Amino acid sequence: MKASDIKKSFVVEYNNGVYQIRDIERSSPQGRGGNVRFRFVMYSIPGGAKLDASFDADDELREVDLARRAANFSYKDGEAFVFLDAEDYTPYHLDPATIGDAANYITDDMEGCFVQVIDDAPVGLQLPTSVALTVVETAPELKGGTATKRPKPARLNTGIEIQVPEYIANGEKVWVNTLTGEFAGRV
Repeated sequence: MKASDIKKSFVVEYNNGVYQIRDIERSSPQGRGGNVRFRFVMYSIPGGAKLDASFDADDELREVDLARRAANFSYKDGEAFVFLDAEDYTPYHLDPATIGDAANYITDDMEGCFVQVIDDAPVGLQLPTSVALTVVETAPELKGGTATKRPKPARLNTGIEIQVPEYIANGEKVWVNTLTGEFAGRV
């Protein structure tokens, strides 16, 4: 497939790796005989390492078929996270290196995930935009604290620590944005 035909979210093979295209910049030179160039911002699958690469419009890249399978978290098998396909219950074993920071948001019986699959092998995980987690440890609310809106640290049931408003107490469930890792409201 020519570089000029590639769109955002396509998955391509490049330098013996697999990458998902996240952003595309097109530049066309003003002078005569200049070739149109494309700059791709790509992230490796698995791993999510960022790579910037430039291509001429006629450069060939091989598109890779990436399937997204709806899956639910089932259990941990040693270090591996096991997700079951929502349709046919195929188990997908994902190691911590493949999941990366997403491991901080995985809870028992979590639903709404997508396992990314290439040639029947799981290569990545896509979480819901926000997840409900329980506050297990945070400082008590200070009297008059609601007027100042100062955030305070809170440790959640998955072990991560985020900043929450002062009125949040131990045992409360809160929404956490999985893209930013920030407090997104009470459940």
